[in-house]
Amino acid sequence: MKSSFLTRPFYFLWTTQTAANAADVLYIMALTVLVLNQTESLISAAFMPLMRSGAQMLSGLIAPLLLNRFKLPALLLLSQTGQFLLFVGLAVYLQLTGKDAVFVLVFALVFAMSFLDGWTVPARNALVPRLVAHEQGLLKANSLISVSDQVVQFAGWGLSGVIVALLGPSPTLLVTAVVYGLAAAFTLGVKEPAEAAHLEQQPTDAAPDDRIAAAPASRWHTLTEGWKIIWQMPRLRLLTFMDIIDMLGGSVWVGAFTLAFVQTALGQGEEWWGFINAAYFAGTVGGGLLVLAISRAIGSSLLAAMLIGMAGYGILTAVYALNTQPFIALILVLLMGPFAELSVINRRTLIQRSVDKGVLPKVLSAQTSLLNLVFCISLLVMATLAEWLGIVNLYLLAAVLTLLALGVGLIGRQAFRNESAPGARM
Repeated sequence: MKSSFLTRPFYFLWTTQTAANAADVLYIMALTVLVLNQTESLISAAFMPLMRSGAQMLSGLIAPLLLNRFKLPALLLLSQTGQFLLFVGLAVYLQLTGKDAVFVLVFALVFAMSFLDGWTVPARNALVPRLVAHEQGLLKANSLISVSDQVVQFAGWGLSGVIVALLGPSPTLLVTAVVYGLAAAFTLGVKEPAEAAHLEQQPTDAAPDDRIAAAPASRWHTLTEGWKIIWQMPRLRLLTFMDIIDMLGGSVWVGAFTLAFVQTALGQGEEWWGFINAAYFAGTVGGGLLVLAISRAIGSSLLAAMLIGMAGYGILTAVYALNTQPFIALILVLLMGPFAELSVINRRTLIQRSVDKGVLPKVLSAQTSLLNLVFCISLLVMATLAEWLGIVNLYLLAAVLTLLALGVGLIGRQAFRNESAPGARM
């Protein structure tokens, strides 16, 4: 899907991230099965994803120090190569020790890999604006990345289950090591344009008064610069606040909640849980392709497209919560996907276009850490509320939170009406 706006280095970035995401899915599935088989403990198996999220959140907090020291392609290469080497060590260790493996060491290696992975997404999303030939290609680039992310999630979990069943957990880890190696190799093709090295280290929001002047590179300043920019720029503050509200309800689509809804509200078994998940991911893949197809029509109307996406997603979530027919539920989650992608892709593009490319990595690392924290809090809160409110009301609450985020966007849309001011990037 060539575009004159998308450069060769972008396609290398796209490929390496797709391969890395596929490797993540494979190794999580294989390790979960391995840990569960050998410990027969659900707690041990569930500890791994929780530890991964915690490591990525900690990594995001210190990411600005690395972003200030290394160029983004070098940081991405360091992350991918480090994960590859650590994973090779993990796979070889498990092959040699088998059932005698010490899982404290296994979890330590997983933590180290997740820590290295913590700055991958902010680095990737910050690189995208630098690797498109024109800002008109930014929405297309974000759509392509979103589609590949969803395809890996949609096909990856089912395919990885088949691979683990056919090969067994240990051989699957060796296959995963090869995929990680390919991801690291493709990273070598990610090169920034020459002018990227001379980017101004200040955001270019609406007016000169809102700009953040370059400050001495003390460690504290480096660590907090992204957070300060988010707080001081009305547009970024609004988008981040909307993201937080929306994320609070987003955890209801985690497996345990969707399974409880299928069993309680729809009166169906685990097979319908699989159908609902497949329909949702199919909808998000279709949504990403739709945004890609209509990117020219969206043009500069990113805010309107984002708000339409949030409105559609919130309304469909409310209808889904009240519905009791399984086939209608499938249709509803299939329709949610395009609206969800319309919201997410345009919000990401708005953030990328609202900040100067030089400070964008620090802003994105701050947002990623914050949203990881919010998601963990949301999981704990929603699990508690599910017992108190019931699963149907939990989904209604999620719909209300999305519509509340929509209301915040409508009320604060004045923050986006400053495109004529000097230095605006909208």
